[in-house]
Amino acid sequence: MDRRKFLKTAGVGAVAATTLATPAIAQGKRQLKMVTSWPKNFPGLGTAAARIAKRIEAATDGRISIRIYAGGELVHPLKTLDAVQEGTADLYHSAEYYFQGKDKGFAFFAAVPFGFTATEMNAWLYQGGGQKLWDELAAGFGVKPLPGGNSGVQMGGWFRKPVESINDFKGLKMRMPGLGGAVLNAVGATALTLAGAEIMPALQSGNIDATEWVGPWNDLAFGFYKVTKHYYYPGFHEPGTMLSFGVSKKLWDSLSAADRAIFENAAQAENSYDLAEFNANNGAALRTLVEKHGVQLHQFSDDIFKAFGEASKDVLADASKSSEMAKKVYESFMDFRKKVMGWTEISDVAYATKRKLAGW
Repeated sequence: MDRRKFLKTAGVGAVAATTLATPAIAQGKRQLKMVTSWPKNFPGLGTAAARIAKRIEAATDGRISIRIYAGGELVHPLKTLDAVQEGTADLYHSAEYYFQGKDKGFAFFAAVPFGFTATEMNAWLYQGGGQKLWDELAAGFGVKPLPGGNSGVQMGGWFRKPVESINDFKGLKMRMPGLGGAVLNAVGATALTLAGAEIMPALQSGNIDATEWVGPWNDLAFGFYKVTKHYYYPGFHEPGTMLSFGVSKKLWDSLSAADRAIFENAAQAENSYDLAEFNANNGAALRTLVEKHGVQLHQFSDDIFKAFGEASKDVLADASKSSEMAKKVYESFMDFRKKVMGWTEISDVAYATKRKLAGW
């Protein structure tokens, strides 16, 4: 064979292969849409969604990219599941209690009054059968759900006037979603479900008398202290609120096993990172609220908390009767709650109480 002719022919083939490969790679890329329930880049919530997207893009070397839409940009902040169901978006980042109108079982995968802390929620989800039940519930709505962060124990909320007994809640209009809102209604208050961006205007206008949101870090960012100085703890309603990363079931089924693992690992990483971020920032934010902005910290009385507890037991039992799926989720949740509470009491709670004895 003529060596020069071979090299010339081989060179043409190499160029042709390069030319053909480029469009194939381009066609292999996917740009997805993620809708969220949060304001743009809002601390701990909007940033959690952004980090999940960045992890997926980095792990796939840019083959899968995700465009994020803040709440209200593409759909209403509380309609993210609808957007994925209808094909308007491929993914969502939200909190499942916003979807309890579809099935009350969803609320158990966000926050339950007198329910799990963040570590207990993870134990149920990863080891106690929670994820399997969540998959079963969400599949009926065209979604593959994954944990996408956790805010930890939340504060009890902001009140225009001090609340000294359960009677002070009668007639009170308060922003509180999920099963916690149902508890408020049960004790005589009126609970409203408002998206984050809607809360401050409602508080300023007097349309609500009180609100909860998350905790010091997020509450400082929204500036609730400008309207009221009465800040209560702890929150009975959200002891460890899990955020959710929902993936269209059609999209999920089209992914390779490797890409599914990337999505799962990106979500699981954020579930851990987000909780660390909240815990790292809440303390400093609380000092700023109290020392710089004159916020008054109040602890709910034992009598108020007992009344919330009694009402919560009934609210959860009623939720379990709303659908077969809600019943299955409730029974699993309550069974695991019994198993995990004892250990929490003699581990985390006992240690946190005794730690103060060191005096430093």
